[in-house]
Amino acid sequence: MTAVEHSQDLLAVVLEVLEALLPLVIFFLVFQLLYLKFPSSYFLKLMAGLSITAMGMILFLYGVYNGFFPVGLEIGSYFGQIKSKWILIPVGFVLGFLATFAEPAVRVLCYQVEESSSGYIKSNLMLYTLSVSVAAFVAIAMTKLVYGIPFLYIIVPGYLIVLVLLWFCDKDFIAIAFDSGGVATGPMAVTFLMSMAVGVATSQPDSNPIVDGFGMIALIALAPIIFVMMLGVYMRYIGGTDSE
Repeated sequence: MTAVEHSQDLLAVVLEVLEALLPLVIFFLVFQLLYLKFPSSYFLKLMAGLSITAMGMILFLYGVYNGFFPVGLEIGSYFGQIKSKWILIPVGFVLGFLATFAEPAVRVLCYQVEESSSGYIKSNLMLYTLSVSVAAFVAIAMTKLVYGIPFLYIIVPGYLIVLVLLWFCDKDFIAIAFDSGGVATGPMAVTFLMSMAVGVATSQPDSNPIVDGFGMIALIALAPIIFVMMLGVYMRYIGGTDSE
């Protein structure tokens, strides 16, 4: 696999974005004509916003497909061929932190959490919690690749920990934790971190890219659930904020 083989032309990206947005636009237009009937000035602003959103998505996805994805594969292939493969663990931690810290959807979630909680849960606290959690689990995923640990040995205990934390976590954090798991698996994580894991698995002769390269996103989705719920346990018992 080479970076060139995974490039995607601009037209394909444009069609992909239009396929995603056009049903929403049609749905909105139907409601505008039948029920909403917004003023023309407000309607034009909405259309302008949708157009800017479409252009932004096209540019973003084009950059992701032709930048992050092939770069992730090449980085993974390089580290998969070196003798000291343990270096993948700290590298995975750093890249996991940076990818999550730069994820736009994560920042939006953190901002909304702070707004909805009236400043009780700070956005910076959420941002660093999510970034560190993903970093830790990307490091675990790299450990799995380096030492050949079966995926079930990680994912099953992880969700057992989640079930235990449900009994002790502040109830305000439970829904936030599960939403955080979905938000953390955004374009940055999927295109860069997963492609790096696949690149590592592909470059190793005794590794199966399908079996060993995938599973990264499941771990990234699990990481914020555990860490945010641990934060909820801390806020409930140590921080003295029992919401019940």
